[in-house]
Amino acid sequence: MDNHGQPAQDPLIDEAQAEQRRSAAARLFDIRRVIGGLFVAYGIIVTLIGVFDSRAEIDKAQGVRINLWAGLVMLVFGLLMLLWQWMRPAESPTPNEKQPDS
Repeated sequence: MDNHGQPAQDPLIDEAQAEQRRSAAARLFDIRRVIGGLFVAYGIIVTLIGVFDSRAEIDKAQGVRINLWAGLVMLVFGLLMLLWQWMRPAESPTPNEKQPDS
């Protein structure tokens, strides 16, 4: 039997690599990362707009720097989502076990 110079395939290594791929995919597509990233990005933008609001815009909001406060709230929420995702990473889904033929 000729294996053409290929190393022997170990099923345990193959399973470990498949588990790593599933785990990486679960972390990559974790919705907390997406939501947190969007809220952080929009929070930064709205906060910067709030910092540079004109007097007319502040008067229109009855003296409240609404863009600044809304941006800060969005920023904090986004950072909390990212912190949650970092503290409790997503579990990789377990592969479906093949049922024996009856």
